[in-house]
Amino acid sequence: MELECYPMSPRPPEIVPGRPSRDWMDAFAARHPYRCLPLSMANTTGWELLCPMGFTAEWNGGPSQADITLTPDRPHPDFAGFVQSHFSRGVVTMHPHYLFRTPPGWAVVASGAPNHVKDGIQALTGLIETDWLPFPFTMNWIFTRPGRVKFAKGEPFCFITIVEHKRMEQFQPVMKTLDANPAMKGQFDAWNRERTSFNNRLASGDPDAAREAWQRFYFKGEYADETTPPPADHVNKRRMKSLRLF
Repeated sequence: MELECYPMSPRPPEIVPGRPSRDWMDAFAARHPYRCLPLSMANTTGWELLCPMGFTAEWNGGPSQADITLTPDRPHPDFAGFVQSHFSRGVVTMHPHYLFRTPPGWAVVASGAPNHVKDGIQALTGLIETDWLPFPFTMNWIFTRPGRVKFAKGEPFCFITIVEHKRMEQFQPVMKTLDANPAMKGQFDAWNRERTSFNNRLASGDPDAAREAWQRFYFKGEYADETTPPPADHVNKRRMKSLRLF
C-alpha cells in the first residue's frame, strides 16, 4: 500500500515518521511517561510535517485577519506561502504543500502531533477524503486566548495518519457485562489482583516492588494469569516508513 505525496511547491515541508520523544515526557524523573505504551504508540503512529522555518504568531483577541501577526525568525522566501491568517478569529493556517492520495476507502486524518503540547494554541483536526480529492488541504491552529506563541524550525506543525474511515460506520457499540465473557473476566480479575497487590507492596515500602517500579503486562504483551498464551500480534514499538522518492 502507498500513501502518495505530491509536492505542490518547489520546497515542500519535510515529512518524517512520527518521533516518540516529547520534551514534557523527558522532564519527568526516570522519563516515567514513556512507561505508558499508549502514549508512545500514539506519538509514532503517523508522519510529522515539519516547520521549514521558525516563526512567531501573535493574536490580540480581535475578530479580523489583521488581528493576527506572523513574524519569521529571519527573512525566508517561503514564509508568506507557508503560514497565513486566513480564517480570522484567532485561527492560524499553515500549508502542508502536498496533495496526498490514499487507496480507495482510506482517508488522511490531519492533526497536531499526538501529545505535543503547546500553551496558548490548539491544533484543529480534520479528516480528508484523500482517495479522491484532487487538491491539497490546510492545517489550522486556533489560539485559546490572546497571546504569542512560537513555532520552531523543525517542529511538527501537522501530523497525518490514515484510517479506513468508511468501514468505521459498520461498527456497532454494544454494552455488555464482563460476566458475559468469562475468559476476559478471568484475565481481568487476575490483573486486578496483581495490580492491587503490587500497589499495596509499593505503598508499604516493599524493596522488591520499589526495584520493579512498575508492572509491564501491557508493555510486554502478557496476561497476568500466566496461563493464557500472549497475543501474537502485540506491538510496543511503531516503525513507520520514511518518505521514498519515486
